[in-house]
Amino acid sequence: MTGTDKPPAGANEPKAEPKAQVIHMYAKREDIFPREVSGRYATLRWVCVWLTQLVFYGLPWLTWNGRQAVLFDLGARKFYLFGLVLWPQDFIYLAALLIISAYSLFLFTAVAGRVWCGFACPQTVYTEIFMWIERKTEGTRSARMRLAKSSWTFDKIARKTAKHALWIGVALWTGFTFVAYFTPALKLVAEVATMALGPWEAFWILFYAFATYGNAGWMREQVCKYMCPYARFQSSMFDKDTLIISYDEQRGETRGARKGDRTGLGDCIDCSMCVQVCPVGIDIRNGLQYECISCGACVDACNTVMDKVNLPRGLIRYASETGIKNRWSPREIARRMLRARVLIYSGLLVAIIALFGVTLAVRSPLKVDVIRDRGSMGREVEDGIIENVYRLQVMNTSEKAHRYRITVEGLPGIKLATETEITMQPTEGRPVPVRVRVPHGVGEKGSNKIEFEVTALDDPSIRVEEKAVFIVPR
Repeated sequence: MTGTDKPPAGANEPKAEPKAQVIHMYAKREDIFPREVSGRYATLRWVCVWLTQLVFYGLPWLTWNGRQAVLFDLGARKFYLFGLVLWPQDFIYLAALLIISAYSLFLFTAVAGRVWCGFACPQTVYTEIFMWIERKTEGTRSARMRLAKSSWTFDKIARKTAKHALWIGVALWTGFTFVAYFTPALKLVAEVATMALGPWEAFWILFYAFATYGNAGWMREQVCKYMCPYARFQSSMFDKDTLIISYDEQRGETRGARKGDRTGLGDCIDCSMCVQVCPVGIDIRNGLQYECISCGACVDACNTVMDKVNLPRGLIRYASETGIKNRWSPREIARRMLRARVLIYSGLLVAIIALFGVTLAVRSPLKVDVIRDRGSMGREVEDGIIENVYRLQVMNTSEKAHRYRITVEGLPGIKLATETEITMQPTEGRPVPVRVRVPHGVGEKGSNKIEFEVTALDDPSIRVEEKAVFIVPR
């Protein structure tokens, strides 16, 4: 810079501090008023609502062999599933059921995206029920929007009160039904009628009712967006041949109203019906979004509009990314379903279900555990006879009484010094103390292998052998 040069204007002035940028970790919820829609997928959703709720609400009232058909009796540590009685030792079957459910979810997701979320997820099902109540008490979408903006009049208070009263009623009945899977339903009815509910039963009824009321009535799409982990990792199970709700951009763009000359415009008339019916408030025309639960509401709405303007259906449809790109027919898209990922999931699922079924079919209704008395390692009784004391934990897991014979073998002259026959009532489990004796001089000093055998007298096929150790004092 020469002496005659002047510094640029503002060079010596202090620089302005940059404005702080606020980053919100949670977007403020905007009310969504989904429009009612009819069509193939709406009908299928209601079929799923009826099926799932008939099962959920109905099972506690079914009887089997004079008891509740499905009951998880935590106090008695018995789990009744129709004719099957499971004990804590049968936890492996619960693990198998969870694995089957997980692989089923992986398979359905690989084939048809978030179809579980759109049709059978409890959040979707109860939100559908609560929105139906909302429409019946507050009216159509436009009526609900006007009601939300209006001042508090008698009509608004009456409608809101009726809606929330029905929501609370459904939520409480749902909580009651949930607890009825753990406490017999008839007993629970009597306790509610006499105001004699136990503290834990009352807590879980109210807690489950509160969760149903809050999630389906207030939070709705927020649960799917922010609380459900499945929305976050589902994309790892997608590929280009997975069926998803897709907007056919090649056919739909450029969007425009259907008035006058439509040269250069696509089939999308930009009516926004697909957005108005979406329960999570997204625009499917912007591409696949993690919020989309694949409920098909936008498909029904778009097909209805296409029918009215005499254009082909399927502008929004279930299709794969590859199918949309290559303009494949539904048959060609379906043909690509049998790909490696789907075959692997299917093979594993079939194998696990087969193994689970076989294991369950050959499961013995008799369980025996042998516990040796640690306080007496082996003692001499009359005439030098050696005696060991054991406790047999015997469980009759069937719903029929049985009489069992207990025998022991493994050493010459070994015999029981207690009763050799016991009777067990249906689904009874109890300890049976037994004393085992061997003649003097039999067996090696220290431990000797022996074996108990418990056999049902009325059905010899019910038999359990358990190994044990007989101690001969040194």
